[in-house]
Amino acid sequence: MAIAWVFPGQGSQKPGMAEGVIDLPGARERFDRASELLGRDLLAICAGDELNDTRNTQPALFVVESLLVDALHGQGRSARLVAGHSLGELVALYAAGVFDAETGLKLMRRRSELMAAAGGGAMTAVMGFDRDELEQAVAATEGVVIANDNSAAQVVLSGTPEALASVTATVRCKRAIPLAVSGAFHSPFMAGAAEAFAAELEAVPFADARIPVLSNADPRPETDATVLKERLRQQMTMGVRWRETMDRLQAEGISTAVEIGPGNVLSGLIKRSCPGLGTAQIATSGDLGQ
Repeated sequence: MAIAWVFPGQGSQKPGMAEGVIDLPGARERFDRASELLGRDLLAICAGDELNDTRNTQPALFVVESLLVDALHGQGRSARLVAGHSLGELVALYAAGVFDAETGLKLMRRRSELMAAAGGGAMTAVMGFDRDELEQAVAATEGVVIANDNSAAQVVLSGTPEALASVTATVRCKRAIPLAVSGAFHSPFMAGAAEAFAAELEAVPFADARIPVLSNADPRPETDATVLKERLRQQMTMGVRWRETMDRLQAEGISTAVEIGPGNVLSGLIKRSCPGLGTAQIATSGDLGQ
């Protein structure tokens, strides 16, 4: 059975999610180290409302998901491919051995700070639309891009509030839901943040991946460290090509995609888009016996 590990991003967090992993080996130490880097108690934050602040969400998800990865590796388990949605790509790189947990925490802290500071712009999820009509409307409207191409029936747009309103008023769709985010992520609005993050990446050594990684910017399997770093650098300003990532999982002969982290957002997208591809979820230490 060919397994892929997929890692969710922002939006999958939920209060109490740390409780399911805190008994894993090294969990308290990793939360303590993350808290030291952030200057605030990340374990306590995981239990409260502050978890939804992107400066807390991103490090918290990295800690939870990386601990589950360590536990899987400790059981001698691995995957044929790994992929992550948005910040989940950093966990995928960690799972593939591209960098260690300390490096991942530092990168996630910097990424979350830069994205939180990059004000301006907004995001709207659009569901149940005609793709040609949507793409034409986006192309004809200045200040808006497809940020997350999640599936044939769901995308997230990033741009100015005016441009988003124009597109969603033009395109026939089942639903258009403004997202509670601080900026227009995965769009040109993140250019300044992306430049600063690229400077941070420059000094970070990447190893070749032990497991091929499907990146958000380019969902073709890759193990070369230089290529993976460049793809990660591009991620902040380019869209998340998750629809193509799911197609690639099938093309590569994956039989089961295991979502590692809280929730089942990615599993739901896969079930609706790829009926022949099985799914499973590992969100807590109790799920590791599956």
